[in-house]
Amino acid sequence: MTTDLIVFLTLSLVAIATALGMVFSRNAVYSALFLVLNFVTVAVFYLLLGAPFIAMSQVTVYGGAIMVLFLFVIMLLGADSISSTSDLPWQKPLAFTLALVLVVESVYLIVSRAQPNLGITAPDASLNTMDSLHQMALELFSKYLLPFEVTSILLLVAMVGAIVLTKQKKAGQGS
Repeated sequence: MTTDLIVFLTLSLVAIATALGMVFSRNAVYSALFLVLNFVTVAVFYLLLGAPFIAMSQVTVYGGAIMVLFLFVIMLLGADSISSTSDLPWQKPLAFTLALVLVVESVYLIVSRAQPNLGITAPDASLNTMDSLHQMALELFSKYLLPFEVTSILLLVAMVGAIVLTKQKKAGQGS
């Protein structure tokens, strides 16, 4: 086994463990911290692939900004100490339906975009120049602007939803 393979397998185990820790943690703060560790692990994967700009963007944007913001909201509102209440009767069927739609869509995209006999090649060292960063910025702000805007709106809605739900629960507890 080569050193790269050992590092990759170790990092993949850490990424899987932190993802599972995030999903199964009962404390919201611990779950957010597991997610930050997962973001850092993914950034190291980007470094191994020869993409230092994307790795630093991963750490700065996700680990540094978004997760700190969510940790601030969780700790400010005390959402980790609120006990869960009973679910709405329509909530589970809707969740299963949306999950099924997501799985079907993902399988369709994977099958429709699959291109056999394409090997993974190492990135070219000449791609890490200022011209390639300029090209990447042009692509991000022209071709992929809508997904970034949709993601920002989804994060905003999730944060506002968490605040509204927490404030309603606290008001019902007599605070």
